[in-house]
Amino acid sequence: MKTIIAQSFLNALSYLEYRNIIFELIQQGKSTGDEQSDDLLHYSKLNETRMNRLDKTLHVGIESMQGLNSLKHQYYWLVLTEGWCGDAAQLIPIFNKMSNASNNIELKILFRDENKPLMDLFLTNGSKSIPKLIILEKETLQFKGTWGPRPEGATKLIKSYKQQYGVIDNTAKTELQLWYLHDKGLSTQNELTTLMHHLEELTHQTK
Repeated sequence: MKTIIAQSFLNALSYLEYRNIIFELIQQGKSTGDEQSDDLLHYSKLNETRMNRLDKTLHVGIESMQGLNSLKHQYYWLVLTEGWCGDAAQLIPIFNKMSNASNNIELKILFRDENKPLMDLFLTNGSKSIPKLIILEKETLQFKGTWGPRPEGATKLIKSYKQQYGVIDNTAKTELQLWYLHDKGLSTQNELTTLMHHLEELTHQTK
């Protein structure tokens, strides 16, 4: 695992670099990733609009800001994603805002399909679900934990819908986007802040 993480990390992008690549590909009529289709291009364009909106409107709560700044160590949040992913469009701007609000967190981004060995280490119930946030100790790149691909409330919504209707269709996707809209990033902020402190407690207990 350590070797794969270190090798993958060499390709890691900043948030701005990630956004610029997606924008340039859209101008060429392309999406990120191995697969190309009209649907994926359409989703990429929608996500570009969503991320632009969130960059302007999203705020990090005081509790999360204080929580992240009280961490005793520094970390990388290494995120596996693709530009067409609807969940990623809602979540990565939150990761970016949180990392900007803390001296203890630095956000790095990788495209899933360009980093298959790393993705295979962090499957969700056997699937390559994204975004997947991998928490690394900054000084050593030591793996500490993961989060994703969705906050708990969004996960429950999709699970309940699939149990009721058997599929994840456009209606489910619309309901999911509405959930994110109403949540305003608070669940993600709370879950990640809580997780970071939990991981620090575990580290302290093992030393």
